[in-house]
Amino acid sequence: MTRIEALKFIAAGTRTGKLATASPAGDAHVTPVWFVVAGESLVFTTYHDTVKARHLTANPRAALTVDVETFPYHFALVRGAVSIERAAADLEKWSRQIAARYVPADRADEFARRNAVPG
Repeated sequence: MTRIEALKFIAAGTRTGKLATASPAGDAHVTPVWFVVAGESLVFTTYHDTVKARHLTANPRAALTVDVETFPYHFALVRGAVSIERAAADLEKWSRQIAARYVPADRADEFARRNAVPG
């Protein structure tokens, strides 16, 4: 799969990402995340004191896999550097785009507001 094919694959539908991070000591942590593809970047939100946020602050590299859990079971893997924006002016915009991908349309604003909070 090419890079462009992989980005299209992970952007399709409501596929949840599985984000792998590592602590400064190298302890692995994997957690599901909702995200959107923005160009060649992935955007997700998290609260500042979650395990993944603490890991990414200390070690700003991650891997994310997205898979189809039915035959013929294909997947794509993305890995690399992570950039953290603590006071993103466009947090509500991103939260709304993410919510629009995963929740019913009539609840997207509710989820966007819930997730676009300080921290």
